[in-house]
Amino acid sequence: MLPIKRSYDVSFVATRLVITFVLFHILKQRMIYGGLAMQDYIEQRVMDISRYILESKGTVRQTAQVFGVSKSTVHKDLTERLPRLNDAMFQKVRVILEVNKAERHIRGGEATRKKYADHKS
Repeated sequence: MLPIKRSYDVSFVATRLVITFVLFHILKQRMIYGGLAMQDYIEQRVMDISRYILESKGTVRQTAQVFGVSKSTVHKDLTERLPRLNDAMFQKVRVILEVNKAERHIRGGEATRKKYADHKS
């Protein structure tokens, strides 16, 4: 049998312990949140966007412009992340999103009319 250096053996065991600890922590977070844990700044953005929608009744496009993120990000924050963080708030925001979706054909027509009215002047 080959002799094993003690320093290699100790560092190997220490590395295995660290890896085990990190994996345990990740799995624990997955169990708590039902998936990967959100980073704090994402949670904060989701809650800020939600409050903005509730206060202003703004559209996804307006909200994205105010917060400097894409419409896709706003939509994902509101439909996927918010229910995991605060389901009661999600239910309120969902009603506003549905109203905005139902009215979008009207807003689109107004925007087109305004666009061409500006070009004629």
